[in-house]
Amino acid sequence: MGSAGEDETVPRADALRAQIRELVREYHDAAFPAREFTAGTTPVPVAGRVFDDHEVTHLVDASLDFWLTAGRFASEFERRFAREVFGLRHTILVNSGSSANLVAASSLTSPQLGDRQVRPGDEFITVATGFPTTVNPFIQHGVVPVFLDVDVETYNIDVTHLEDALSPRTRAVMLAHTLGNPFDLDTVTAFCREHDLWLIEDCCDALGSTYRGRQVGTFGELATVSFFPAHHITMGEGGAVVCNSGRLKVIAESFRDWGRDCWCEPGKEDTCGKRFDQQLGDLPAGYDHKYTYAHLGYNLKVTDMQAAVGVAQLDKLEGFVAARRANFARLRDGLADLEEIFVLPRATEHADPSWFGFPLAVRPGGPIDRNTLVRRLNERRVHTRLLFGGNLLRQPAYAGIEHRVVGTLAGSDHCTDHVFWLGVHPGLNTEHIDYVIDVLHDLVAISATSSPGAGRSERAS
Repeated sequence: MGSAGEDETVPRADALRAQIRELVREYHDAAFPAREFTAGTTPVPVAGRVFDDHEVTHLVDASLDFWLTAGRFASEFERRFAREVFGLRHTILVNSGSSANLVAASSLTSPQLGDRQVRPGDEFITVATGFPTTVNPFIQHGVVPVFLDVDVETYNIDVTHLEDALSPRTRAVMLAHTLGNPFDLDTVTAFCREHDLWLIEDCCDALGSTYRGRQVGTFGELATVSFFPAHHITMGEGGAVVCNSGRLKVIAESFRDWGRDCWCEPGKEDTCGKRFDQQLGDLPAGYDHKYTYAHLGYNLKVTDMQAAVGVAQLDKLEGFVAARRANFARLRDGLADLEEIFVLPRATEHADPSWFGFPLAVRPGGPIDRNTLVRRLNERRVHTRLLFGGNLLRQPAYAGIEHRVVGTLAGSDHCTDHVFWLGVHPGLNTEHIDYVIDVLHDLVAISATSSPGAGRSERAS
């Protein structure tokens, strides 16, 4: 009877699962209805999750498995993401874009890389303006940052001082494609090839961006991506390292999975057939390979519920990218007559960005300063963000770190003092974008008619 009961249980569970999925679709439609835009009342956020019933049903479907770590959805996402988006072999899912940067940088410190291992006291080249976790992992490994300036308009590395930044200790270059705008990959990749340097592309803001028709993230040895709700696709929290090298994939997985030497997937064991037949380090022969550690690693895995949402989002990526580009183009066209007030963003030559945001630099000496403008935009329900940490060397966290600066950081300081960005994410439509354009024109006009004394008083305050 036990066997017959089990036979009956599985079909009943499948039927209940199908019923639950259908109810979840109905719940989504009731709980997340489309909302009309009301100018001045409805917020215009810089970013936000865009989803439908597919994401919610995937999430519930994964929860019904009650497989609480990485499982079938994580495996599907890892397989599809590398191949379908990048044309590469390997995805290593992690719990955030910052963790992806940590895993990528840590991987290059592996002794398994021999002469190419990045060691404490070595240097890596980066830019001073950006998000902290692009540079933090190497710094935390004792690798010295060499900071270069950025170009205002593209907000990417000013490559004119690359050769000046090189020293006998240089081992790597780690750069982000700022707000989705690719950096000068021709110059940077040629420089890395000539000097045998690792290149890590931080693509956390740039999923879907291309350079000379090729996906960013495919130019360096390692690339990183974020799946935070603000980003191009989301898992809530989540990130990934992508690469083409089997050796780097195994090293990256080791750092993600406690530093272990074993590469079995969760819930599997003895995949290599040598679990009790190896001798590594000073361990006794036959020591369980599942508890043998090759690196000083972490536990940075995702849950399968997160991955399930990512699988549903994958099918929407192309449409999301198209919407971002369309919103960006509409904003730029609508603000073209304000170039005396703002420095408008420019795509890097040969690039087709999948824009994460729309950066604006407020020209000094104009009728309104950046801080006043963003406050007034917020009052009109138009949300903004600054260009992340600005010049990181002006941030308290970086006071006293060992570093070098090559050239001036005038562009980085300009970003810190004058730049902010607006949203272009696919949750915005033409009504949102046109409202932003109208508000910016209105605020500029109001500021231009204000008395000079009032303008100085506002800036001083």
